Amino acid sequence: MTVIDPDTPPAAWTLDAEADDEEMPLSTRLSIADTLTLGNATCGFMAVYFTTTGVLIPHLTGSEDGGMARHSAATAVMLMLLASIFDLFDGIVARKLRSSAMGAELDNLSDLISFGLAPAYFVLVWGMVANDAHQHVSALAAIVVLLAVVLRLARFSCVTLRDGIFQGMPSPFGALTLVSIVLLELPFIPTLLAIIGVAWLMVSRVEYPKPRGLLAVAMLSWIVLAMGMLAAWALDAPGGELLLQTGCALQVVLGAVIPLFATARRVNTFRDNRREARAAAQG
Repeated sequence: MTVIDPDTPPAAWTLDAEADDEEMPLSTRLSIADTLTLGNATCGFMAVYFTTTGVLIPHLTGSEDGGMARHSAATAVMLMLLASIFDLFDGIVARKLRSSAMGAELDNLSDLISFGLAPAYFVLVWGMVANDAHQHVSALAAIVVLLAVVLRLARFSCVTLRDGIFQGMPSPFGALTLVSIVLLELPFIPTLLAIIGVAWLMVSRVEYPKPRGLLAVAMLSWIVLAMGMLAAWALDAPGGELLLQTGCALQVVLGAVIPLFATARRVNTFRDNRREARAAAQG
Protein backbone atom coordinates (compact mmCIF):
# COMPACT_ATOMS: atom_id res chain seq x y z
CA MET A 1 0.00 0.00 0.00
CA THR A 2 1.33 3.42 -0.96
CA VAL A 3 1.17 6.16 1.69
CA ILE A 4 0.88 9.63 0.17
CA ASP A 5 2.55 12.47 1.97
CA PRO A 6 0.42 15.63 1.62
CA ASP A 7 3.62 17.67 1.32
CA THR A 8 4.73 15.67 -1.69
CA PRO A 9 4.15 17.43 -5.04
CA PRO A 10 1.37 16.01 -7.28
CA ALA A 11 3.96 14.97 -9.88
CA ALA A 12 5.50 12.60 -7.36
CA TRP A 13 2.06 11.11 -6.68
CA THR A 14 1.72 10.29 -10.39
CA LEU A 15 5.14 8.70 -10.52
CA ASP A 16 4.35 6.56 -7.48
CA ALA A 17 1.08 5.39 -9.01
CA GLU A 18 2.80 4.52 -12.27
CA ALA A 19 5.52 2.63 -10.41
CA ASP A 20 2.90 0.64 -8.48
CA ASP A 21 1.14 -0.20 -11.73
CA GLU A 22 4.39 -1.36 -13.31
CA GLU A 23 5.17 -3.52 -10.28
CA MET A 24 1.70 -5.13 -10.24
CA PRO A 25 2.10 -8.81 -11.16
CA LEU A 26 0.68 -9.69 -14.57
CA SER A 27 -1.27 -12.53 -12.94
CA THR A 28 -3.47 -10.00 -11.09
CA ARG A 29 -4.53 -8.02 -14.17
CA LEU A 30 -7.82 -9.12 -15.68
CA SER A 31 -8.11 -9.42 -19.43
CA ILE A 32 -11.28 -9.14 -21.55
CA ALA A 33 -11.45 -12.94 -21.63
CA ASP A 34 -11.27 -13.04 -17.82
CA THR A 35 -14.18 -10.61 -17.59
CA LEU A 36 -16.29 -12.94 -19.74
CA THR A 37 -15.26 -15.82 -17.47
CA LEU A 38 -16.46 -13.88 -14.43
CA GLY A 39 -19.76 -13.34 -16.26
CA ASN A 40 -19.97 -17.12 -16.53
CA ALA A 41 -19.57 -17.50 -12.75
CA THR A 42 -22.15 -14.79 -12.06
CA CYS A 43 -24.72 -16.54 -14.25
CA GLY A 44 -24.13 -19.82 -12.42
CA PHE A 45 -24.64 -18.18 -9.04
CA MET A 46 -27.84 -16.44 -10.19
CA ALA A 47 -29.14 -19.77 -11.54
CA VAL A 48 -28.84 -21.16 -8.00
CA TYR A 49 -30.57 -18.04 -6.67
CA PHE A 50 -33.59 -18.36 -8.96
CA THR A 51 -33.85 -22.10 -8.34
CA THR A 52 -33.96 -21.39 -4.61
CA THR A 53 -36.24 -18.36 -4.46
CA GLY A 54 -38.63 -19.29 -7.25
CA VAL A 55 -38.86 -23.09 -6.97
CA LEU A 56 -37.60 -24.43 -3.63
CA ILE A 57 -38.78 -21.78 -1.12
CA PRO A 58 -42.35 -21.54 -2.53
CA HIS A 59 -42.56 -25.34 -2.36
CA LEU A 60 -41.34 -25.48 1.25
CA THR A 61 -43.64 -22.67 2.39
CA GLY A 62 -46.67 -24.00 0.55
CA SER A 63 -47.04 -20.78 -1.46
CA GLU A 64 -45.98 -22.18 -4.80
CA ASP A 65 -47.67 -20.92 -7.91
CA GLY A 66 -47.22 -23.06 -11.01
CA GLY A 67 -46.55 -20.03 -13.16
CA MET A 68 -43.93 -18.59 -10.81
CA ALA A 69 -42.14 -21.94 -10.43
CA ARG A 70 -42.12 -22.42 -14.19
CA HIS A 71 -40.84 -18.88 -14.77
CA SER A 72 -38.07 -19.27 -12.17
CA ALA A 73 -37.02 -22.70 -13.42
CA ALA A 74 -36.84 -21.36 -16.98
CA THR A 75 -34.83 -18.35 -15.80
CA ALA A 76 -32.37 -20.60 -13.95
CA VAL A 77 -31.83 -22.77 -17.02
CA MET A 78 -31.48 -19.73 -19.28
CA LEU A 79 -28.79 -18.39 -16.97
CA MET A 80 -26.90 -21.68 -17.33
CA LEU A 81 -27.24 -21.32 -21.09
CA LEU A 82 -25.97 -17.75 -20.90
CA ALA A 83 -23.04 -19.02 -18.82
CA SER A 84 -22.21 -21.46 -21.62
CA ILE A 85 -22.19 -18.55 -24.09
CA PHE A 86 -19.73 -16.69 -21.86
CA ASP A 87 -17.67 -19.88 -21.64
CA LEU A 88 -17.66 -20.23 -25.43
CA PHE A 89 -16.63 -16.65 -26.08
CA ASP A 90 -13.98 -16.35 -23.36
CA GLY A 91 -11.99 -19.08 -25.12
CA ILE A 92 -12.37 -17.38 -28.51
CA VAL A 93 -11.37 -13.98 -27.09
CA ALA A 94 -8.41 -15.51 -25.21
CA ARG A 95 -7.12 -17.06 -28.45
CA LYS A 96 -7.62 -13.88 -30.47
CA LEU A 97 -6.36 -11.38 -27.90
CA ARG A 98 -4.80 -12.63 -24.69
CA SER A 99 -5.64 -14.10 -21.32
CA SER A 100 -4.06 -13.36 -17.97
CA ALA A 101 -1.87 -15.88 -16.18
CA MET A 102 -4.84 -16.84 -14.01
CA GLY A 103 -7.23 -17.26 -16.93
CA ALA A 104 -7.24 -21.06 -16.85
CA GLU A 105 -7.87 -21.13 -13.10
CA LEU A 106 -10.69 -18.61 -13.39
CA ASP A 107 -12.23 -20.68 -16.16
CA ASN A 108 -12.19 -23.88 -14.11
CA LEU A 109 -13.63 -22.20 -11.02
CA SER A 110 -16.38 -20.51 -13.02
CA ASP A 111 -17.24 -23.76 -14.81
CA LEU A 112 -17.50 -25.49 -11.45
CA ILE A 113 -20.12 -22.97 -10.33
CA SER A 114 -22.15 -22.77 -13.55
CA PHE A 115 -21.89 -26.34 -14.84
CA GLY A 116 -21.24 -28.23 -11.61
CA LEU A 117 -22.96 -26.58 -8.66
CA ALA A 118 -25.91 -25.04 -10.56
CA PRO A 119 -27.09 -28.22 -12.39
CA ALA A 120 -26.38 -30.41 -9.34
CA TYR A 121 -28.49 -28.06 -7.22
CA PHE A 122 -31.19 -28.14 -9.92
CA VAL A 123 -31.23 -31.95 -9.63
CA LEU A 124 -31.36 -31.69 -5.83
CA VAL A 125 -34.35 -29.32 -5.91
CA TRP A 126 -36.10 -31.56 -8.45
CA GLY A 127 -35.81 -34.40 -5.95
CA MET A 128 -37.52 -32.21 -3.33
CA VAL A 129 -40.41 -30.84 -5.40
CA ALA A 130 -41.26 -33.66 -7.83
CA ASN A 131 -44.20 -35.80 -6.80
CA ASP A 132 -42.64 -39.21 -7.46
CA ALA A 133 -39.03 -38.34 -6.54
CA HIS A 134 -37.12 -39.66 -3.54
CA GLN A 135 -35.31 -36.80 -1.84
CA HIS A 136 -32.36 -38.71 -0.39
CA VAL A 137 -31.69 -40.63 -3.61
CA SER A 138 -31.92 -37.40 -5.59
CA ALA A 139 -29.46 -35.76 -3.19
CA LEU A 140 -27.04 -38.63 -3.82
CA ALA A 141 -27.47 -38.19 -7.59
CA ALA A 142 -26.76 -34.46 -7.22
CA ILE A 143 -23.55 -35.24 -5.32
CA VAL A 144 -22.51 -37.66 -8.07
CA VAL A 145 -23.07 -34.91 -10.66
CA LEU A 146 -21.06 -32.37 -8.67
CA LEU A 147 -18.15 -34.77 -8.09
CA ALA A 148 -18.15 -35.78 -11.76
CA VAL A 149 -17.71 -32.15 -12.80
CA VAL A 150 -14.99 -31.62 -10.17
CA LEU A 151 -13.08 -34.68 -11.41
CA ARG A 152 -13.57 -33.72 -15.04
CA LEU A 153 -12.26 -30.19 -14.54
CA ALA A 154 -9.31 -31.43 -12.45
CA ARG A 155 -8.38 -33.96 -15.13
CA PHE A 156 -8.69 -31.29 -17.81
CA SER A 157 -6.05 -29.25 -15.97
CA CYS A 158 -3.60 -32.16 -15.71
CA VAL A 159 -4.01 -34.17 -18.92
CA THR A 160 -2.69 -33.02 -22.28
CA LEU A 161 -4.69 -34.22 -25.29
CA ARG A 162 -4.31 -33.62 -28.98
CA ASP A 163 -5.58 -30.28 -30.20
CA GLY A 164 -9.30 -29.90 -30.81
CA ILE A 165 -10.42 -32.77 -28.53
CA PHE A 166 -12.04 -32.98 -25.10
CA GLN A 167 -11.89 -36.18 -23.07
CA GLY A 168 -15.27 -36.79 -21.49
CA MET A 169 -18.48 -34.87 -22.09
CA PRO A 170 -17.75 -31.12 -21.76
CA SER A 171 -19.32 -29.74 -18.60
CA PRO A 172 -21.50 -27.07 -20.36
CA PHE A 173 -22.94 -29.76 -22.64
CA GLY A 174 -23.38 -32.04 -19.64
CA ALA A 175 -25.19 -29.33 -17.64
CA LEU A 176 -27.60 -28.65 -20.51
CA THR A 177 -28.26 -32.38 -20.88
CA LEU A 178 -28.90 -32.77 -17.15
CA VAL A 179 -31.47 -29.99 -16.95
CA SER A 180 -33.11 -31.30 -20.13
CA ILE A 181 -33.53 -34.70 -18.49
CA VAL A 182 -35.17 -33.09 -15.45
CA LEU A 183 -37.46 -30.86 -17.55
CA LEU A 184 -38.69 -33.85 -19.53
CA GLU A 185 -40.50 -34.94 -16.34
CA LEU A 186 -40.01 -38.65 -16.94
CA PRO A 187 -40.67 -41.22 -14.17
CA PHE A 188 -38.18 -41.11 -11.31
CA ILE A 189 -36.10 -44.22 -12.11
CA PRO A 190 -35.45 -43.41 -15.82
CA THR A 191 -34.61 -39.82 -14.85
CA LEU A 192 -32.21 -40.98 -12.15
CA LEU A 193 -30.47 -43.45 -14.47
CA ALA A 194 -30.12 -40.81 -17.19
CA ILE A 195 -28.59 -38.35 -14.69
CA ILE A 196 -26.06 -40.95 -13.53
CA GLY A 197 -25.32 -41.76 -17.19
CA VAL A 198 -24.48 -38.13 -17.95
CA ALA A 199 -22.24 -37.94 -14.87
CA TRP A 200 -20.40 -41.05 -16.09
CA LEU A 201 -19.97 -39.59 -19.57
CA MET A 202 -18.35 -36.47 -18.10
CA VAL A 203 -15.60 -38.54 -16.43
CA SER A 204 -15.33 -41.08 -19.26
CA ARG A 205 -12.60 -41.23 -21.89
CA VAL A 206 -15.04 -40.64 -24.75
CA GLU A 207 -13.63 -37.97 -27.04
CA TYR A 208 -15.68 -34.89 -27.94
CA PRO A 209 -14.69 -32.22 -30.48
CA LYS A 210 -14.00 -28.73 -29.21
CA PRO A 211 -16.54 -26.13 -30.40
CA ARG A 212 -14.57 -24.25 -33.03
CA GLY A 213 -15.51 -22.83 -36.40
CA LEU A 214 -18.82 -24.14 -37.75
CA LEU A 215 -19.31 -26.31 -34.67
CA ALA A 216 -19.11 -23.22 -32.43
CA VAL A 217 -21.67 -21.45 -34.62
CA ALA A 218 -23.95 -24.49 -34.47
CA MET A 219 -23.59 -24.66 -30.69
CA LEU A 220 -24.35 -20.95 -30.28
CA SER A 221 -27.40 -21.26 -32.54
CA TRP A 222 -28.67 -24.23 -30.53
CA ILE A 223 -28.24 -22.32 -27.25
CA VAL A 224 -30.17 -19.32 -28.59
CA LEU A 225 -32.91 -21.63 -29.89
CA ALA A 226 -33.08 -23.35 -26.50
CA MET A 227 -33.50 -19.97 -24.81
CA GLY A 228 -36.41 -19.22 -27.12
CA MET A 229 -38.04 -22.55 -26.25
CA LEU A 230 -37.64 -21.86 -22.53
CA ALA A 231 -39.12 -18.38 -22.92
CA ALA A 232 -42.14 -19.79 -24.77
CA TRP A 233 -42.62 -22.39 -22.02
CA ALA A 234 -42.21 -19.86 -19.19
CA LEU A 235 -44.74 -17.48 -20.77
CA ASP A 236 -47.18 -20.34 -21.36
CA ALA A 237 -47.27 -19.57 -25.09
CA PRO A 238 -49.39 -21.84 -27.32
CA GLY A 239 -47.36 -24.96 -28.00
CA GLY A 240 -44.69 -23.86 -25.54
CA GLU A 241 -44.87 -27.09 -23.54
CA LEU A 242 -44.52 -29.24 -26.65
CA LEU A 243 -41.71 -27.05 -27.95
CA LEU A 244 -39.76 -27.40 -24.69
CA GLN A 245 -40.29 -31.16 -24.52
CA THR A 246 -39.07 -31.50 -28.13
CA GLY A 247 -35.97 -29.41 -27.45
CA CYS A 248 -35.15 -31.34 -24.27
CA ALA A 249 -35.62 -34.67 -26.05
CA LEU A 250 -33.30 -33.58 -28.88
CA GLN A 251 -30.66 -32.52 -26.35
CA VAL A 252 -30.84 -35.89 -24.57
CA VAL A 253 -30.65 -37.74 -27.90
CA LEU A 254 -27.57 -35.70 -28.85
CA GLY A 255 -26.03 -36.52 -25.49
CA ALA A 256 -26.55 -40.24 -26.17
CA VAL A 257 -25.66 -40.34 -29.88
CA ILE A 258 -22.39 -38.38 -29.84
CA PRO A 259 -20.63 -40.93 -27.56
CA LEU A 260 -21.84 -43.76 -29.82
CA PHE A 261 -20.36 -42.07 -32.91
CA ALA A 262 -17.16 -41.27 -31.03
CA THR A 263 -16.83 -44.87 -29.83
CA ALA A 264 -17.55 -46.27 -33.31
CA ARG A 265 -14.93 -43.96 -34.82
CA ARG A 266 -12.38 -44.99 -32.20
CA VAL A 267 -13.06 -48.70 -32.86
CA ASN A 268 -12.73 -48.19 -36.62
CA THR A 269 -9.46 -46.31 -36.14
CA PHE A 270 -8.14 -49.12 -33.93
CA ARG A 271 -9.07 -51.73 -36.56
CA ASP A 272 -7.45 -49.71 -39.35
CA ASN A 273 -4.24 -49.39 -37.31
CA ARG A 274 -4.20 -53.14 -36.69
CA ARG A 275 -4.66 -53.85 -40.40
CA GLU A 276 -1.84 -51.47 -41.27
CA ALA A 277 0.42 -53.08 -38.65
CA ARG A 278 -0.34 -56.58 -40.00
CA ALA A 279 0.24 -55.45 -43.58
CA ALA A 280 3.57 -53.89 -42.59
CA ALA A 281 4.59 -57.05 -40.72
CA GLN A 282 3.73 -59.29 -43.69
CA GLY A 283 5.42 -56.96 -46.14
